[in-house]
Amino acid sequence: MASNRPAPEAPFVPAGAEPETFGYGAFRAEEGPWEEWNPTEDSLPPVRGRHRVAKQRNGFARSSTVLGVGVMAAVGAGGMASANTGKPPVSISLPDSVSHLFGEDSSPKPQAATTGLSKVGVTAERGDSGDAGETLRNRIMAQAEQQQSKADSKATATALAASEKETADAAAKAEKAAAAKAAAAKQKADADAKKAAEAKRLAELAKQYTLPVVSYTITGTFGQPGAMWSSGYHTGLDFAAPTGTLIKAVHGGTVTEAGWAGAYGYRTVLTLDDGTELWFCHQSSINVSVGQKVSTGDVIGRVGATGNVTGPHLHLEVHPNGQATAIDPAPWLRDKGLNP
Repeated sequence: MASNRPAPEAPFVPAGAEPETFGYGAFRAEEGPWEEWNPTEDSLPPVRGRHRVAKQRNGFARSSTVLGVGVMAAVGAGGMASANTGKPPVSISLPDSVSHLFGEDSSPKPQAATTGLSKVGVTAERGDSGDAGETLRNRIMAQAEQQQSKADSKATATALAASEKETADAAAKAEKAAAAKAAAAKQKADADAKKAAEAKRLAELAKQYTLPVVSYTITGTFGQPGAMWSSGYHTGLDFAAPTGTLIKAVHGGTVTEAGWAGAYGYRTVLTLDDGTELWFCHQSSINVSVGQKVSTGDVIGRVGATGNVTGPHLHLEVHPNGQATAIDPAPWLRDKGLNP
């Protein structure tokens, strides 16, 4: 069995130095006597030399390099968080394994280790952020109130416009109804005035015109069909009355014919000033002569039954402008204010 090689001897043995006191400059009496300092492990702080690694706790190395990088990252993160105005600061906590490096007491303090670095350099920014947030909130609230005010104003304007439109429509409808009522009243008034004027005119004409007989019965009207008339229909208006009943001139005019007329019997033709001819037929006697001027109501003859008749009556015909064809005497008489 081989043995280990013996260790080499030291080339020299350091000389022992005599202990001496440590100080700066000369001794001063006011400083008191110098004493020897004997440091112990408890009185010395941990060695923090470069690249020196102390014992580990919970798996974390107590290296000043590692701790320096961590501290710089934490401070940088806090700074970046504070630079973002309006955002809450980032909360940074240190592991328990490194917190003892910043002081003798390694026991955690409430909120100190978790918030200390996050507040670095951001106190003013946080205040500014709070003010900015309050300003933004106030601005949003003001905009909301303004929008609500605009909405209320728009709704009020819409309601007002609808009310005004309804009022205008009602006024237009009322105006239209009033106009229609006024037009109807005017039309009625015009009709009444026209009717009154016509009545007045007929009243005046009635003074100028008169029926040919006073007491009579209408036994034949214009247009009645029959074989007893040569034209095939009745061409006049028959006033049945006793023989000898007086026949009067309907209106003033000139006698243009007076005598026998075949089927008409004894006939008198009275021509008015406007050229209208009135034929008085079937007379029993004639009291006027041709060329004689008569006035309204003058007696021109008497009722008889001469010519083509079935009984005593006056046959009256109207011929406008002396034309051969007769017209209905009834409306012509009514137009003169007479009602046969």
